[in-house]
Amino acid sequence: MKSMESLKNLKVGVIGLAKSGLAAANFARSSGASVFVTESKQRAECAVFLKRLAKGVTAEFGAHSDRILESDIIVRSPGVPNNLRVLVQAKRSGIPVYSEIEFASRYISPREIIAITGTNGKTTTTSLVSDIFKTAGRKTVTAGNIGSPLADCVKKITPRTSVVLEVSSYQLEDVERFRPTISAILNITPDHIEHHKTMRGYIDAKARVFENQKKTDFCVLNYDDKKVRALKSLCGAKVIFFSAQRRLASGVFYSNGSIVVKLPFAGYSIALKLKIPGRHNIENALAAAAIAAAAGIKRGAIEKAINGFRGVEHRIEFTAAINGVEYINDSKATNVDSTLVALKAFEKPVWLILGGRDKGAPYRPLGSQIKKKVKAILLIGEAAAKIRKEFSGTAELLDAGDIDGALSLASRRAVKGDIVLLSPACASFDQFDNYEHRGRYFKNAVLKMKKRFEKK
Repeated sequence: MKSMESLKNLKVGVIGLAKSGLAAANFARSSGASVFVTESKQRAECAVFLKRLAKGVTAEFGAHSDRILESDIIVRSPGVPNNLRVLVQAKRSGIPVYSEIEFASRYISPREIIAITGTNGKTTTTSLVSDIFKTAGRKTVTAGNIGSPLADCVKKITPRTSVVLEVSSYQLEDVERFRPTISAILNITPDHIEHHKTMRGYIDAKARVFENQKKTDFCVLNYDDKKVRALKSLCGAKVIFFSAQRRLASGVFYSNGSIVVKLPFAGYSIALKLKIPGRHNIENALAAAAIAAAAGIKRGAIEKAINGFRGVEHRIEFTAAINGVEYINDSKATNVDSTLVALKAFEKPVWLILGGRDKGAPYRPLGSQIKKKVKAILLIGEAAAKIRKEFSGTAELLDAGDIDGALSLASRRAVKGDIVLLSPACASFDQFDNYEHRGRYFKNAVLKMKKRFEKK
């Protein structure tokens, strides 16, 4: 690990006191830096994070003053807009602005860094890769956009540690020297357009995952996604393609129920016996196998981990069956393509809970699956009016208002053999702290319904 001396006596500014900002502030403070946090929310709204903030960290709330411009380094929390006045001024003044991932990565020297991004499947693939590495006996830290921020893990990481990261486009925007040993881009579909402004801006942010990679590194790309496949020409690492749709001359592909690894340094097949539903999870397994092969992990560990994997919380997660109706928590579906993937995973009739905070992408791509499978759309949150307008005349639309209202409607109308699916295609911030909060709320509400039903 690099010496912590490099942060001593430096002034570190952090913009945004949430999960990543808190981790960056605490790490910097524990390493001897003077730390100042600026947060646009009021102090009362940040009570949970304030309880965990290290002693000696100073903070302001309700606005961003020029005090942040006194920093030697600024760490920008994910989602803080690039055009924020103090950020623009900082960059003009030559103050380095880093994402939390970039900041923390400068103070670790692990065995390898795996960085996984994409619009959908990041959490599942990252969890699966982590399981493979652990099955292979490697000391593994899983962090980033999943679980703990990297800054929370710095002091646990040694030269023997494999670091497996889920990284978002927000986290990749401000990378400068961040260099994964193995990077992966799973897919790219419209998302976060309200933040990146254009699809090109979103793709460019994703592509920064391999920006600093060398010829000795690996980059795993989805051959079936044209936008991802085209990124090969920009990548300086050794590219490994994966495909669920075709046999590849070189790469990792799906054929006759098996994962086929066909690489210059590895060749074998794995009979696939996934416990998690949906073709998208075949793609996730292929990507994980490609990453593991690039890391030199043997076939046995890959096969054992993939076929034993039971999925992740909030992603097409079975919650309960009540009177023959299945309730599924897919709160992680914060964009249209994720909801499309969820709908494709089921053959039974669906009551779809849709809505939340709109992210700027159209909902129309859900149309064909809604016509085939959805009995009714239960509208919740801020995006309800937009969704109603886009699907007017194509499906039954019921104004539920919130999750409680949606479950109340569904419990009265769904029949044995139906599925009630929370797959909102929207961010959660209109009614919840994050998608995890939304998913837990849904699950708790369903389990309370189950108890009431069982008492009858």
